[in-house]
Amino acid sequence: MQFIVQGYPAYAYTGGVAPDMKLPAIVFVHGAAFDHSVWQWQSRYFAHHGFCVLAVDLPGHGRSPGTIRTRIEDWAAWLVGLLDAAGLERAAFVGHSMGSLVVLDAALHAPDRVSRLALVGSAVPMGVGEAFLAAAREAPPVAFDMEATWGHARLSQLSASAVPGSTLLGASRSLNGRSRPGALAAALEACNAYRPDAAALRSLAVPTLVVAGKRDQMTPFKAGRALASEIPHARFAALEAGHSMMSEAPRELLRVLREFLS
Repeated sequence: MQFIVQGYPAYAYTGGVAPDMKLPAIVFVHGAAFDHSVWQWQSRYFAHHGFCVLAVDLPGHGRSPGTIRTRIEDWAAWLVGLLDAAGLERAAFVGHSMGSLVVLDAALHAPDRVSRLALVGSAVPMGVGEAFLAAAREAPPVAFDMEATWGHARLSQLSASAVPGSTLLGASRSLNGRSRPGALAAALEACNAYRPDAAALRSLAVPTLVVAGKRDQMTPFKAGRALASEIPHARFAALEAGHSMMSEAPRELLRVLREFLS
């Protein structure tokens, strides 16, 4: 589905069904140098079980043209603009990695527009190592390899894939390789710089779920647990997976999201 947000087309995957904007809405947001397809398992399930689903491509990613944002706050403002363009008063926001910071900032600045908030593979602050930042700026193929490796649990290249004939790392690396030049560097810089107001975080009233992978190499498990402790009454779920929980543990992630969002 296409919308016009801040003057540019914006693409959202609707789970294979025509969206009914009268149903409870869920907006899924991807991470750095990815697109809506990382949510294929979870978004499709909810779209076929009573929800209006919009799995977005952020500006400059996937099928959404436009300027790549360089601040988490700017992506969050774009996301609220997407709700306006779709005619939605409120929606549940589900974000992964960089996308979790985007939905978190949207909830902090427009809490009346967010019915529920799920942060998957998240940390605040979300520090990024200098080697990773430098590679993203100067040698993107090397950075894509880093992201594919660190974005999964150790030895995950030996794990079975939910999609026969594909590998978890291979699919991730291919998707990164299709991203626009500069997308990964901009996203990593934005994550590294983002610092939400601590008092606002501690007073966030939106019902929140934090999901952490026990073998996450990018946003460590303890960072996810610490974030959950900062948000009042936040739920916390731990999965036996690395950072890419949507593909490493698709059924388990769906289960915790279904319990929270339903």
